[in-house]
Amino acid sequence: MITERIMLATFSPYIVLALFIATIVGLIKYQSKPERVFGLLLLVLYLTNLVTTSQVINSFANQGLLTLMLLMICSLALEKTKLLRRIANFIIKPSYHLTWLRLFSLTAISSAILNNTAVVSTMIAPIRNNPHHSASRLLLPLSYAAILGGTLTLVGTSTNLIVNSMVLEANLPSLRFFDFTLVGLIVVMGCGLLLFLLSGLLPNRGKDSLSAASYFLDAKVERGSNLIGRTIEANGLRNLESLFLVEILREGRLISPVSPQEVIKPDDRLMFSGDIKKVTLLNQFDGLNLFAHQNGLPLDNLIEVVIRPGSMLSGRTLKRAGFRALFDAAVVAMKRDGEQVSGKLGEMVLSPGDYLILAVGEDFKARRNLNKNFFMLSGIETEHQLQGSKEGLSIFGFFGAVVLAALEVVPLFQSMLVLLGVLLLTGCLTTNEILQRLPIQIWVIISSALLLSQALINTNALLILDTVISNNQEFFTPFVGLVIVYVLTWLLTELVTNNAAAALIFPIAHGLAIGLDGNLHSYILAVAFGASASFISPYSYQTNLMVHNVGRYKIIDFVKVGAPIGLLYGILVVSAITLIYGV
Repeated sequence: MITERIMLATFSPYIVLALFIATIVGLIKYQSKPERVFGLLLLVLYLTNLVTTSQVINSFANQGLLTLMLLMICSLALEKTKLLRRIANFIIKPSYHLTWLRLFSLTAISSAILNNTAVVSTMIAPIRNNPHHSASRLLLPLSYAAILGGTLTLVGTSTNLIVNSMVLEANLPSLRFFDFTLVGLIVVMGCGLLLFLLSGLLPNRGKDSLSAASYFLDAKVERGSNLIGRTIEANGLRNLESLFLVEILREGRLISPVSPQEVIKPDDRLMFSGDIKKVTLLNQFDGLNLFAHQNGLPLDNLIEVVIRPGSMLSGRTLKRAGFRALFDAAVVAMKRDGEQVSGKLGEMVLSPGDYLILAVGEDFKARRNLNKNFFMLSGIETEHQLQGSKEGLSIFGFFGAVVLAALEVVPLFQSMLVLLGVLLLTGCLTTNEILQRLPIQIWVIISSALLLSQALINTNALLILDTVISNNQEFFTPFVGLVIVYVLTWLLTELVTNNAAAALIFPIAHGLAIGLDGNLHSYILAVAFGASASFISPYSYQTNLMVHNVGRYKIIDFVKVGAPIGLLYGILVVSAITLIYGV
């Protein structure tokens, strides 16, 4: 037994290094499942006693990691407000260059203080649906602007917070809110200028035509609505997320396609097609009422059904059938496979096989005529939008918490924890929403990476790095070490993911800085900025992946534009860190 322990102690540094290499190989091979690779790493480290039970617990309860989780959860409330949609509507203009400049500037600024994934998610739909420019000419700059803007502050990207969590784990002083800003500004301006010059290389691909299977919604403009007298574009009705304004019914006349300059009039019926889960977006417009609203039913309890053959509804309109009285329900939307429906929802003649989305009352399930008329499919959970005081609380609460942390009045963890409590107590967020969107994947990845770092320390595996340095002192200088750290992090970011790259390279950077007597702060920043250098591969960062399919990009599009950006980014980062902080 004693001999086995001695052998384990002797070979444990090499075991940990082998696990480090195996993790990189696993991440390259299974790029879509990084949490499984890191989860397996965690189990192996624990079962081989390379880390202790207390270290496992501490890795999951790391303050930097929990701060990241709180920030991502609190940003969910912002996604339910009008703020980002209003910003998106302000950006799109007929001039491509003006639109590009507004898009890049506002995305970069927003991404400095908001979760950049949430920013891109909100901007995608208005860009995709805009009437002036091909989405493929704007979506890649959107992703790159979000990546670059995220480097400006501690909270701009999850990568910076991950690096800070490892800084805290190493018992070093926490990174400050604006520690990234000087280097970040140089990178944003330099790479932004090059991206603007390279915009001619962006493809010009049209968007896919609207699917005939999309649900059809009918909304009426009530008299007194502030939409009246303004154009479709001015009202922000053109660029809704996953909802498309396909036609207007006005005094018995159908207007289709709808021009962005069409002026809204009283009693207009606006016909939308798209994702039914986004129906609550229409609640944000004053005096725009859905068919279900007129029947006094809310949109938070929706059910999808199909009309049965032989149903009493067949061949009748919703109005003639007396739908509300029959079923204690109102039709929110409908679709008909293989055919694009058109016209006023209440006057459409129903047929067997039609899909309906119903807003149901309390008595709906007790009705005995349901099974005779419908095949019941499933419930639909709509996205609830915040309004009034709750919207204001979510916006000002989030920005207030970030500002307090930036001014070092209150630690970011404390301000975000208090904000989360307020959001829950006021109903701006629900526990179900948090559980559905809880970033478990990131939690597992970072916790496991923290454990790997701890295993390298436990087994003195980093002493091998000291040996390599001492045997090659004529080659290894602090500047060379800084370049190696940046390049390794950048290569891993393009091969795997940014979060994994930051977590894996940090212990190496820490060891190199100490071994070379270099500036540890500079090496830490090299890891953070290197992990954000995700420009060449659509799979290396989530915002690239989000725009990849929507913009109908090919990998060569990322290479043509991203390779020059990535090269300039690296030169600017290493040069700026060296000049500002030294090596």
